[in-house]
Amino acid sequence: MSKNNNETFNKLDKKYYLQTFKRYPLTFDHGSGSHIWDVEGNEYIDMLGGIAVNSVGHCHPKIVKAIQDQAAKLIHISNFYLSEPQVMLSKKLVELSGLDRVFFANSGAESVEGAIKIARKYAHSIGRGGNIISFENSFHGRTLATIASGKKAYQKGFEPIPEGFSQVPFNDMEAIKKAVDNNTAAIIIEPIQGEGGVNIADKTFLEALRTFCDEERIVLIFDEIQCGVGRTGKMFAKEHFGVEPDIMTLAKALGSGVPIGAILSNEKISSAIEFGDHGTTFGGNPLVCAASLATLEVIESENLMQQAEEKGNWLKSKIAAMENPDIIEIRGKGLMIGVEFNFETKPLVLKMLENGVLANATADKVLRLVPPLNIPYEDLEKAMEVLGKSLKEIKDHE
Repeated sequence: MSKNNNETFNKLDKKYYLQTFKRYPLTFDHGSGSHIWDVEGNEYIDMLGGIAVNSVGHCHPKIVKAIQDQAAKLIHISNFYLSEPQVMLSKKLVELSGLDRVFFANSGAESVEGAIKIARKYAHSIGRGGNIISFENSFHGRTLATIASGKKAYQKGFEPIPEGFSQVPFNDMEAIKKAVDNNTAAIIIEPIQGEGGVNIADKTFLEALRTFCDEERIVLIFDEIQCGVGRTGKMFAKEHFGVEPDIMTLAKALGSGVPIGAILSNEKISSAIEFGDHGTTFGGNPLVCAASLATLEVIESENLMQQAEEKGNWLKSKIAAMENPDIIEIRGKGLMIGVEFNFETKPLVLKMLENGVLANATADKVLRLVPPLNIPYEDLEKAMEVLGKSLKEIKDHE
């Protein structure tokens, strides 16, 4: 066998890379659509999509061409200057979102950090403090401020944790009212929690939260890093609820794998920001903006939001039809699906991997499925066959 095999790269990774991930010992070489191949030529169906990043599949020709064309023309300039891709992407996102301003970052966590800064600057301008309220089982990133707004487990060993952050139960309006005081600057929420197990906010809760934030002059931030950009069958998950945030954060699918994040905000909140209050070296450079523009064009021109809704409903019905007694709940919108079991799902994910399908375990007992929105039904059929087979195999080995 060639020395360029999974085992060789796994050993090199363990020797040289900072071991922050419990990786599967696979080294991927190339992908096309919803299929991906490792260095040994083994083929897999991708039901993970780079964790909701590859929404138009691997190496979509229009994305590849946009990146190649832009790379041959201009890759990076300072944000002291303008570029056509950044200007046009700004215009596109503002038109799509109904918000007024956009700022580009390099990741989801960086987008949340920027959103917190904008919210605090606005809050201070009207005489409020800078505290941020988030929700139990939320996930907003791995930087110090974002772990401060997330699970306690991610904070261990990184003390002192930044002050001014607190959490309340998801979908609990009374808990919000008790937690808020004059020092509260903002409330941040994922309309659909991703890492927390694909938990959907109640429409009535989000409506009440919007009203409450208006009354108390609190900034409402929607983190749509995972649930945004077509994933749920709408361009943004907020459209399912009819609730408009003051700030919305995006990343993941926005660049089809090219690192880009975005902070969108309304004019009222944006007006608090002055020259020099925030900045970025790489954020929104010509290359990533060209990739993002192409991504949005593909999502719209290929009707991928409609596909996400139809395929998501099909998938949920197929899983329900299995009538597996270990399934507690099937939830999600579009192609953001969580299947909660009465056992930890990591062994199931490993078994599915052995059978040629990539998936993910989150929140201990939830199988997360976030495939490319353009995945063909043939691949979904195979993935469901593998799910059924894998469930049987792990039960047979108990």
